[in-house]
Amino acid sequence: MAAAGPFGPVAPEAVAAQLLGILWFASFTMEPWGAAATSGGEETLKCEDLKVGQYICKGPNISAATQEPVNCTNYTAHVPCFPAPNITCKDFSGNETHFTGNEVGFLKPIPCRNVNGYSYKVAVALSLFLGWLGADRFYLGYPALGLLKFCTVGFCGIGSLIDFILISMQIVGPSDGSSYIIDYYGTRLIRLSITNETFRKTQLYP
Repeated sequence: MAAAGPFGPVAPEAVAAQLLGILWFASFTMEPWGAAATSGGEETLKCEDLKVGQYICKGPNISAATQEPVNCTNYTAHVPCFPAPNITCKDFSGNETHFTGNEVGFLKPIPCRNVNGYSYKVAVALSLFLGWLGADRFYLGYPALGLLKFCTVGFCGIGSLIDFILISMQIVGPSDGSSYIIDYYGTRLIRLSITNETFRKTQLYP
């Protein structure tokens, strides 16, 4: 059945063709505006804002003397990170770059420790074999306690045992507040504390 037009009956095929033409014209005229809005609304991300999996970071260069990253300053070191190929972002200089996977995109900060020449292995060895003479306390910078242990033969052995446990657990450290020199990938004690960046989770009672 043909539709009625102003000049007589119109075939359904003609009506469909007219509708398709109108839709095509509308989409063609609106496409530039939509594209312009999209391109104007999106801003190139900074490389440090990339998601996990869009970049890879190298491991730090470890100093053989301190067993810490060579560029450790104020308890912070930086490692280079490389965005994945075909990713465009702003590098640490603010330049928009299309990366191939071989260029450094940004430097990622990692925590490091302040060491001042006190070896964990030496401290434990002194505490184990010469703790009754106070050698461990002298080594760590506690001369008064070292002299007291020397005069009392390690508090009759009890003080030597307690000091050995405390030093082995890294509870007692150097007197200057620095950290022990421990292998970077070795066993380290990480103390957890409540600061402004942490909080207690509210306990929910049934």
